[in-house]
Amino acid sequence: MHKFRLKRKELTESVVHSDSFMLLPHAMAYIDEFAAYAEPFHQYLWQGNASSNMPCGTPARVGMENNEEGVSMADNTTINPASSVAEIQTALESLHDPRILAVNEKHGNDHAVNLTKLRGLAKQIKTNQELAIGLWNTGDSDARLLSLLICKPKAFGLEELDAMLREAVVPKVQEWLVSYVVKKSPHCEALRLRWFDDLDPVVASAGWELTVTQVSKNPGLLDLPQLLETIESDMKNAPDRLQWAMNHTLAEIGISHVEHRERALAIGEKLQVLADYPTPPGCTSPFAPIWINYMVGRQA
Repeated sequence: MHKFRLKRKELTESVVHSDSFMLLPHAMAYIDEFAAYAEPFHQYLWQGNASSNMPCGTPARVGMENNEEGVSMADNTTINPASSVAEIQTALESLHDPRILAVNEKHGNDHAVNLTKLRGLAKQIKTNQELAIGLWNTGDSDARLLSLLICKPKAFGLEELDAMLREAVVPKVQEWLVSYVVKKSPHCEALRLRWFDDLDPVVASAGWELTVTQVSKNPGLLDLPQLLETIESDMKNAPDRLQWAMNHTLAEIGISHVEHRERALAIGEKLQVLADYPTPPGCTSPFAPIWINYMVGRQA
């Protein structure tokens, strides 16, 4: 199998489209994490989604490392569906990498396990709701990320998901919770409505990100003109994560709804939110007017 070193510059120049939750502010965190891991590894590609309206992408896992059939730890213990929470925690600890932790801490996160290795563990464990709950309850971010990969999204109750988001705190855990669990839950719309106007801007940002999905998939549930008014009045001074989610909503309205496109472009030009956002080569700026025009051009 061909081996190569991923360099930060090469990764940056390879960024393409994806549809991950709240992706762009953290795209460079992914790049830094992979660069920090920098020992030779195999079969990582930057994989895009042609139907996505996101302007940038994250690394997509194409293959596991050498041990495709199993993830074995230093003590020769192989993780499998029968493993206990304690055994999995031991496995996670053996995978901790201080370089990855150092990079993630710069972005407000505290997980220390390479995310590809984490997905490898999830593949070995398979879907296991009871184990997922046990891992979540440890409070450890690596364990919580793993739990979100092996859980049954439709098995969580509304109040349970609401509590999980509010207690998660760590950005990466919150992002995965929304992307991998809430969006697949029958309580998705109820949680969107609950979170949308929450006094906690992080919780509110989750509500806005769920709104992005409805803008394209179920616009009949929304008052798009009112959303544009709220964005025009509140986005400029919103906290970072909430501002990002509102900007994402603005762009999605402009991309998906031609009747509101002119208004969305005008709001973006007026507010200038993210107009000076540093954009890596190969990426489209998250500045809404550029983002909208680019995606509309691609769809033509």
